[in-house]
Amino acid sequence: MGTKLIMLAVVSVLLAYYVYIPLPEAMGERWKLMVVDACFRSLEHLAELTELIGLKHYMEMMMVLTAAETVGPSSDENVTVMDTTFNKVPVRVYEPSSLHPGLRRAVIYMHGGGWCLGSAKMLNYDVLSRKSASELNAVIVSVEYRLAPEHHFPDQFNDVYTVVKFFLQPDVLTQYSVDPGRVAVSGDSAGGNLAAAVAQQVQEDPEVEVEIKIQALVYPALQTIDFNTPSYQQNKNMPILPKSLMVRFWSEYFSRDKSLLNNMMTNSHTTLESRGLSDLVNWSVLLPEKFRKDYKYALPGCGSTASSARVPGVFDPRAAPLLAGDEKLKALPQAYIVTCEYDVLRDDGAMYAARLEKAGVRVTHEHYEDSFHGALMFVTWPTDFAIGQKMMNHYIDWLRQNL
Repeated sequence: MGTKLIMLAVVSVLLAYYVYIPLPEAMGERWKLMVVDACFRSLEHLAELTELIGLKHYMEMMMVLTAAETVGPSSDENVTVMDTTFNKVPVRVYEPSSLHPGLRRAVIYMHGGGWCLGSAKMLNYDVLSRKSASELNAVIVSVEYRLAPEHHFPDQFNDVYTVVKFFLQPDVLTQYSVDPGRVAVSGDSAGGNLAAAVAQQVQEDPEVEVEIKIQALVYPALQTIDFNTPSYQQNKNMPILPKSLMVRFWSEYFSRDKSLLNNMMTNSHTTLESRGLSDLVNWSVLLPEKFRKDYKYALPGCGSTASSARVPGVFDPRAAPLLAGDEKLKALPQAYIVTCEYDVLRDDGAMYAARLEKAGVRVTHEHYEDSFHGALMFVTWPTDFAIGQKMMNHYIDWLRQNL
């Protein structure tokens, strides 16, 4: 009996040691976040092992998260849900059941997951889409774009752009009773990246007659020049998205080339040509002092192997919207940008907000001092967080007032 108690105590201590990570006092529900993060880290370790022994690619193992959360297209008394395709790209469409006079809003949504994971069919995206459709009297089009490592840039961008261009056709908007003056593109994390890129591309496409009214970007990933911004440094080991995972997402978006990953991890992946873009992401100028703190700016270095020069698209604005020139930004629609203090991507969103405002675009930058990356997707039991519910409600309220 004594031996069993000792073993139980040892196991308990080891488990507590694995689960516990120091988190800032400002963050709410810290123990719950530690437990959730421990589950994520366990899957990451398993993914590393399966890749090491040649059983599965790292991201293919991580897709277990997506498969476990998938739900069917179930309609209810408030929303009609249907899986279909828009010009051969799979989408899930949510239409409000209630009959209101007049035309409806529409939101084209791109899910997150680092261009490698995630699905429009995951439970938490389903919850967000249902709530948005019902409370906004809006048609929600959630895009099921292709993923890495099987598909690389620009496949993901092309899929979402194809859906947006298809939906913006006057006859399609009429079919869904959508007001052509009240269409938004939106997304979180990698989906925010895709939404921002689409908003830039649409304005230059002469075949698109309908304008996007709003871009709503939730903690978006926006630049590939500098992975050593203050937020990357401050939050490099923060749940749910440590620097190592975010940089791997970026690398996998473009290629399976491990040298690219290694150079990105050391922030030495730029080329002589791309260094000319550094002013567009110069955080020493673009970030407010409260974000810069005491961090020192250094120009990103060039890799000796020039791996990024061999991989197309790394510095393409369609992949990294923050790299678009000022003239391109001037014509963009009103923006809602969400950032979180404890997120490696905080500075990407803050810099984009600053550049858009400077270009004359109307911007609402909502910063959560007590939140972490991915919070919007933690709204269902057992991984429901109060900050996630708050973020979702604020997001929908803003769309209600502005779309």
